[in-house]
Amino acid sequence: MKSGILEHSSVQKIEIVKVIDHLSFSCTDEVSVEEPLEIRISYEADGHKIVKNISVTMRTPGNDAELATGFLFTEAIISDRNQIKGAYHHQEVCSRNSGNTMMVELSGGFLPHLMNADRNFYTTSSCGVCGKGSIESIKTVSPFQNFEKKQCAISMETIYQLAEKLRTFQSNFSATGGIHASGLFDLQGNLLILREDVGRHNALDKLIGNALLSGQLPLQDRMLVLSGRASFELIQKAAMAGISIVAAIGAPSSLAVDVAKEFDMTLLGFLRDNRCNIYNKSSHVEITME
Repeated sequence: MKSGILEHSSVQKIEIVKVIDHLSFSCTDEVSVEEPLEIRISYEADGHKIVKNISVTMRTPGNDAELATGFLFTEAIISDRNQIKGAYHHQEVCSRNSGNTMMVELSGGFLPHLMNADRNFYTTSSCGVCGKGSIESIKTVSPFQNFEKKQCAISMETIYQLAEKLRTFQSNFSATGGIHASGLFDLQGNLLILREDVGRHNALDKLIGNALLSGQLPLQDRMLVLSGRASFELIQKAAMAGISIVAAIGAPSSLAVDVAKEFDMTLLGFLRDNRCNIYNKSSHVEITME
């Protein structure tokens, strides 16, 4: 599969005025870069090449191919990495934003499930009725819904270490203090993948996109750690990737808990300082208190 990657800086230096007590002085600060990314797909239908604009998301530049493919997967527009021929930045004539358009070229003979693209209009909604309808939609489109779940065991001692490990590896957060992270760990607490972005959903799409492109899905014996709160949208994406254990530094929403229960996922919240809340424990995950 071909891939085009442009080098971007995720951090920008700017001149600011810092105020401490009654004193002010000029200095240089670092802020997270935020730019739009337009995700397009191209495919063949009835002998014709079709190009469709799927979404525009505000993101931190970098890992754009992972972000685009992860988004297409978690929105059920594609379901397998073999359905992707290539992902590259679309270069447009006389456009200053060519680096902000990602084209995902689909494999010949595959037609994307575009009716599922409508889901992203209500997955981010705060409407409980719409969200509950989306839970049923995930059941329909998740490629791993009928997979037999692996039995997993993890200790609380390992879980307690995850938050600090995530912070340790969050280089961009250390520099700017304004970026989210999603980290994928094995059951021994080893960090496998970490992705950062100004949008928490983008960070997770990048992580899942990486797992999709490298053939690691489903992530049944892996733990997902979120740097902030656990929203419905994030737990939905985790469910699509077959993740069994999600731990968030912040709080989950009520609908996130509903999704975890529906998909038999272990969901932890407020993970910090050797404590956490267990909002749901899956039937195939054993947590030891040692």
